[in-house]
Amino acid sequence: MKFKAEIDVMPLDALLDPQGKAVTNSMINIGLPEIDGVRIGKHIRLFIDANDQLAAEQKVDDACKKLLANQIMESYTYKVIPA
Repeated sequence: MKFKAEIDVMPLDALLDPQGKAVTNSMINIGLPEIDGVRIGKHIRLFIDANDQLAAEQKVDDACKKLLANQIMESYTYKVIPA
């Protein structure tokens, strides 16, 4: 079966996010001072061939742990659905 995964990788809350801080500071300059606390991460979409939903989720989790997210500095969440 074919599955689609949507993965979000974000910097850990305890760590500084320089990109997010720069965007937060720029919100004042564009007239949006009420926007605060911007955090910038990455969104990844991929397709998996697997026998079932559980196997697909395990493959996605392995990919996140081994390649897509640096667990020292980032957290990740994902959703896997049939494609």
